[in-house]
Amino acid sequence: MRLVHDYYAELVFTKKIMEQKLSKNIYKKLVAASENLEPLDQSIAGEVAHAMKEWSLENGATHFTHWFQPQRGGTAQKHDSFIDYGEGGEIIERFSASQLVQSEPDASSFPSGGIRSTFEARGYTAWDPTSPVFLLEAGKTKTLVIPSVFLSWTGEVLDLKTPLLRSLIALNEKVINLQKLLGNENAKRIKVFAGIEQEYFLLSKKAVKSRPDITVTGRTLFGGKPAKGQQMEDHYFGNIKGNILKFMEDVDYELYRKGIPVKTRHNEVAPNQFELAPLHQEENLAIDNNLQIMEILGKVADEHNMVALLHEKPFAGVNGSGKHFNWSIGDNTGTNYFEPSKSPLKNISFLLAVCAVLLGVKKFGGILRASVADAGNDYRLGANEAPPAIMSIYLGEFVNDLLDSIEKASIINEKEVNEITLGVENLPSVNRDYSDRNRTSPVAFTGNKFEFRALGSSANPAEAGTTLNLIATYGFDEIYNRIEAKKGSDVKKKALEVVKEIIAETKDVRFEKNGYSQDWHIEAAKRGLPNAKNTPEALKLFLDEDVIKVFSKYNILTERELKSKIDIKLENYVKTKEIEYKYAIKIVNTLLLPAILKHINVLAEANKNLSKFSEESEIFAKELEILVKLYGDIRKHRTDLANFLNADHGDFAATADEFASKGAEILESLREKVDTAEDLVADEFWPLASYQRLLNAF
Repeated sequence: MRLVHDYYAELVFTKKIMEQKLSKNIYKKLVAASENLEPLDQSIAGEVAHAMKEWSLENGATHFTHWFQPQRGGTAQKHDSFIDYGEGGEIIERFSASQLVQSEPDASSFPSGGIRSTFEARGYTAWDPTSPVFLLEAGKTKTLVIPSVFLSWTGEVLDLKTPLLRSLIALNEKVINLQKLLGNENAKRIKVFAGIEQEYFLLSKKAVKSRPDITVTGRTLFGGKPAKGQQMEDHYFGNIKGNILKFMEDVDYELYRKGIPVKTRHNEVAPNQFELAPLHQEENLAIDNNLQIMEILGKVADEHNMVALLHEKPFAGVNGSGKHFNWSIGDNTGTNYFEPSKSPLKNISFLLAVCAVLLGVKKFGGILRASVADAGNDYRLGANEAPPAIMSIYLGEFVNDLLDSIEKASIINEKEVNEITLGVENLPSVNRDYSDRNRTSPVAFTGNKFEFRALGSSANPAEAGTTLNLIATYGFDEIYNRIEAKKGSDVKKKALEVVKEIIAETKDVRFEKNGYSQDWHIEAAKRGLPNAKNTPEALKLFLDEDVIKVFSKYNILTERELKSKIDIKLENYVKTKEIEYKYAIKIVNTLLLPAILKHINVLAEANKNLSKFSEESEIFAKELEILVKLYGDIRKHRTDLANFLNADHGDFAATADEFASKGAEILESLREKVDTAEDLVADEFWPLASYQRLLNAF
């Protein structure tokens, strides 16, 4: 039996392999580019490409691909073989520096939000050396995968990775500037860490075959609540069934081979719902790994005759699936800026880091909500299974009391604040959590990190990561400027005065109670916090003048790139809803109405036959009346939905608003009638697998 360390990262071009295959000088330069955010020395690309090719061929690879993250979602790749013609016309295997550094996939069919016309097809992928290359296996085929950014011919953003990398550069600059101001000369480079927990459903492939809505839309458009769903709370952390455990073991094996350090696996709240969580890694790598995790879940599920569902709300009335983004900021010395410490300087850094996040959420909480907005997540946010759409911060009793104490202090100096924070010295060293958890908060401090809980299960976490980095960059920059503007030579004293000011002015975004309660919605409105109920509302928050300026100021996205991003997200939203609405009509027309009609005919015939032997002439009259009315109601709502789809709603923004409101209302009305009919029509006629069957197929 092979132990994990025997095959861990065997499909990755690791540092160990680099060191073996590259000269010492080239290896040093490549590591500097990947770890220290230094520009890549183009002169080393030739030797690196040769080493990658040799390693790939040794491991059976025949092709290479630049692997990138288009704004449509998911990942994209175009495979090229290593073969080329030699000088004598013979076939040789070649991989050049230019092929490693840049490729040119046809970009005409990728969404650009108006940045390019369809006939302007040029788009470039460029190697991202901060994320390691790896091998992709499919049967006997292996392909060298090169994580990359994706840009237009004019250099404008066409992907989700480029803004993330830009945000890391901006955050690095502002945090290091502040540390230097505080007298910390040891911090040279900021490291942002992420731990991304992934929730998903597993369904029987056989059961899904009778649910074409799942196949087409990723969720059930119709379906009544099961008699036994999650109300017994017996699935969460329950014993993992044998066939599921075998699936999880195969997933772990594939992830370990890719160097993805998955740590935790368990049953989630809903039946057939599960979660896996890796160890924390640097943010860019953690996000790339999460994209691989989603792909591997689907691949392994298929091999086990299962279907892995990543939709945010596959089943109405049953918990949906999210993705918890654990996020922290540290530096090259090993310091975590979100962890209280015995060191006075580190405690000041801790307070300033928390204040930077408070400032960012206070000013730009709306775009944090917008960063997780899509059609699937609209079904999940704001319910009792996911945080509300109001962006607030839960700090927990320890930090909350600490900030309140600083705010109330009459004199602010390092000695007094150090005395206030001495309480952490008495905590056991193993206790990293200085507060209870609040699962109803979208942004919760959990001891030494913040947990952003509002992401949808299918989302590319890059958007949330970029936004967290951006709002923190704004916060650190604002703090630096405020300290610099204060008079006096005692930098730490000035920093603590700024902390006290920020604590007072950001109290509106601190909320320690139940985020699910209706009272919080009322209170949040009084505080002036944005509460976008759906994706179109949320995306409008990106168009605020201050938002456009902050994206541009820190070189994350230009105004044109930001507006194109919004256009793409609106277009994706409209198309997703349109597919759902169109397919709901098709299912009703071709499957459900005929099924109801069959049952009506059986009842009518039975009523006719049995009336010959009974004094009651209409034995099934009531049942017939109910079903006939339901049949008519379903036809009406179906027609309403068809008419709605055929109407001209205006541009994408106006159409998105209509689809989110009126369209959703019509589909919900249709669904209500269909779900009622499901409980009345005989199973032999009803063509869709019930929730009970789907959620209890194992």
